[in-house]
Amino acid sequence: MDMTMQQYIDEAESVLLHTYNRYQVVFDRGEGVYLYDMEGGRYLDFVSGIAVFALGYHNREYNDALKEQIDKIIHTSNYYYNRPAIEAAKKLKAVSGMDRVFFTNSGAEAVEGAIKTARKYAYLKDGRTDHEIIAMEHSFHGRTMGALSVTGNAHYREPFEPMIGHIRFAALNDFDSVLAQVTDRTCAILFETVQGEGGIYPATEDFMRKVRALCDERDILMMLDEIQCGMGRTGEMFAWQRYGVKPDVMTTAKALGCGVPVGAFLMTEKVGAHSLEAGDHGATYGGNPLVCAAVCKVLELYEKQDVLANVRTVGAYLERQLDALAAEYPCITARRGVGLMQGLVFDRPVGDIIRDAMSRGLVLINAGTDIIRFVPPLVISRENVDEMIAILRQSIREVCC
Repeated sequence: MDMTMQQYIDEAESVLLHTYNRYQVVFDRGEGVYLYDMEGGRYLDFVSGIAVFALGYHNREYNDALKEQIDKIIHTSNYYYNRPAIEAAKKLKAVSGMDRVFFTNSGAEAVEGAIKTARKYAYLKDGRTDHEIIAMEHSFHGRTMGALSVTGNAHYREPFEPMIGHIRFAALNDFDSVLAQVTDRTCAILFETVQGEGGIYPATEDFMRKVRALCDERDILMMLDEIQCGMGRTGEMFAWQRYGVKPDVMTTAKALGCGVPVGAFLMTEKVGAHSLEAGDHGATYGGNPLVCAAVCKVLELYEKQDVLANVRTVGAYLERQLDALAAEYPCITARRGVGLMQGLVFDRPVGDIIRDAMSRGLVLINAGTDIIRFVPPLVISRENVDEMIAILRQSIREVCC
């Protein structure tokens, strides 16, 4: 006998570890920019699996590429070469301008690899093991112990201390605060090009250029986390390309595979030649043929469908519509963001607004307690934006007025 959606939810509560406060819905399938629950309810998706499903759901070319690879080979380990990994690395190099690629299973693992890269780079210079990394306040880099150590929110870190040592925190877009943390032991400066969980704060061009110059002057690695803001979300393939301020090390994930678990950290040739060596790092599943076939197809479809152009056009339209909404309701105090990575700041917690919107067929997510985050599939249209705004307006009226 088939179970109801509520029965599945009840069963989940009895078998899954309670680390998420999930919304009361079981999604069953997707089509384009819409999700459908088990009972046939349709939802406009402005979350895209937290900035993952950039191409929307049920993209036939993407699905067929995965099916074809499944029928060939899924996994072999990194003791052997595989063609999809080589092709994916070549394509990723071409769109990023970086030189060396290491494939991981997630964004957090990519950050872990970046941290190890920075410390090994510094160790090879002077043999010391007390090098420091400067990260940013309000940042979010992942839940593993290394990624958590550079996440600039004490609430996330405190229950799991002690973290890995020698981490200092500065303020994004405040270069003097960065300079105040620099010592002769600083080996890297790490930040998100656009902070996501921390409130949708883009790094400024001035800040990035000053950090780049400082890193060049002192042989410190500039490391950018592009896990959420990369892969076209800001209108450039990677957000740093808006300013042309190239990092030494970069992380990516989320939309890199559009649904399969894959991330990567990339570096320049200089860093690649003077950091991690054979035996220093590994990942059993990292870069397996299945996920790399997905990466290849994603990058191919970005070009074929001119995804970046759509982000620039629809992202600008989304900004205008959100600004108009903010002007309409006093409970909205600000809009921040770039492209299709936007946030509306409210003068109150947004949980009730998000829940009301879901009841009306719109999926949204927060960034902190008082910000609604908008990270839809990158293939959305102006009409999808209009539909979202109409539903969100109803929810704001219901909750705030």
